[in-house]
Amino acid sequence: MNPTRPRRRRRALAVVAGLVAASVVLSGCLSAIIPDASPRPSSSKAADTDGVAENLLPYYEQTLDWSSCNETFDCTTVTAPLDWSDPTKGDIELSVIRSRAEGTDDPIGSLLTNPGGPGASGVQLIRDSVSFAVSEPVRRQFDVIGFDPRGVGESTAVTCYDAADMDAYLFDIPEGARGTDAWADELLARHKSFGEACDENSDGILPYITTENSARDMDLLRAVLGDAELNYLGYSYGTFLGATYAKLFPEKVGRLVLDGAVDPSVSNLDVNVTQGIGFESALRAYMADCLTDKDCPFRGTVDEAMADLGTLLASVDRDPIPNADGRLLGSDSLMTAIVAALYSQDSWGYLTMALTDVLQGNADIAFQLADFYYDRQGGTYTGNQTEAFRAYNCMDYPTGATDEDLAAAEAALAEKAPTIAPYWFGPDPCEVWPYPPTGVRERITADGAAPIVVVGTTNDPATPYEWSVSLADQLSSGVLVTRVGEGHTGYNKGNSCVDSAIETYLLEGTPPQDGLRCE
Repeated sequence: MNPTRPRRRRRALAVVAGLVAASVVLSGCLSAIIPDASPRPSSSKAADTDGVAENLLPYYEQTLDWSSCNETFDCTTVTAPLDWSDPTKGDIELSVIRSRAEGTDDPIGSLLTNPGGPGASGVQLIRDSVSFAVSEPVRRQFDVIGFDPRGVGESTAVTCYDAADMDAYLFDIPEGARGTDAWADELLARHKSFGEACDENSDGILPYITTENSARDMDLLRAVLGDAELNYLGYSYGTFLGATYAKLFPEKVGRLVLDGAVDPSVSNLDVNVTQGIGFESALRAYMADCLTDKDCPFRGTVDEAMADLGTLLASVDRDPIPNADGRLLGSDSLMTAIVAALYSQDSWGYLTMALTDVLQGNADIAFQLADFYYDRQGGTYTGNQTEAFRAYNCMDYPTGATDEDLAAAEAALAEKAPTIAPYWFGPDPCEVWPYPPTGVRERITADGAAPIVVVGTTNDPATPYEWSVSLADQLSSGVLVTRVGEGHTGYNKGNSCVDSAIETYLLEGTPPQDGLRCE
């Protein structure tokens, strides 16, 4: 291994992977049928253009053309500037979907939502599973809005590879042995080719796929929807998007809920280490539960079972398991399957089935979990979350970790996450991204904003609880709600204490007591 090349891999901060638990019901539309499906404007109010620069007024004053879509919802597109600092560089389109307030003709307003990622489709979340995103009492009083951020899904999107090339990029086994220079060089060359394809196929948008630009897009959406303030529910990465909005537009903050928080002040290297430790903790919780089940493929204590899982990972790393579709299940794909299942306790049964099969030389269920993680169905990709995830993170996170930083991170992960650590780090794809990052990592205070509610789950593997505590502490008006439990995010997951607190806040504007702890 070349000691001058950092070896780190970015893992997804994506609530979309948490939808594994709902995969059985996601095949159908869960939203209630609205008796009158004809489109209606969100508000009769004119767009709020107070303080908007003259050259941006045409965007803020545009009129939305709603049409019925998928029988239940209204859809439209909103035009935004590609570059908010220079609108003469051209425009992009933002895809928007609306689930109209089910219980009133006079809704409180619009509630924008974001499912995470970066790269998860907000349009798809609301269209396919609005009840998974937002509870029934809130849906009755708000027009629930899903949108695909710039670069994502049905908006002007980052485009990189076709399905065959994406399969090769995500699943092909490197020729070099893990940890060798040949292994690192091969993976870095793959990342470079991927970035070049994204640049070639994305029509010049890559430098502008940033969270700050997306937050400015959200203010445009707020205005053209007729809302004086932004009401917003953001999950996982969506908390960073919401916090960034509050930093840029504190006076426009309405009722903001940030669930499963990302700490905006931590570096990418710290994100990787903290997430690795979080997934190890979730994996141990899964294993403790698994060992109580007669169908569990492991035996003994949790430590002994984790050691056996480590042996299994090493085995498929040496000798990948062939799948019926021609792919080989190596340790990276098996780790992706494990990570996907750990987002929700409801998915632990799938993980047991996958690991049982892998022990018997069958890769099918493991690949099903990995495919769900990547939005892959039937050999095609239903979204572009992998491409958008890379584009956002490579622009949002500054690079520059030293060899000493990397060595310390690897040592910390090996100590606290020994099962996951050997398969967690790899060559950083952002080292060879076509454009340098423009984002900063800093504390966000959002001075002057109305109360902002942050929800954290104590054993959340993807966005560890400490990040929610940190974000709530950073925000001048932050209010922390703690869900004691397993899995990614806390609202609308069956905890009546959390749900009641969030619903009261969204519907009545009364925030919960700071520090509320929901067992």
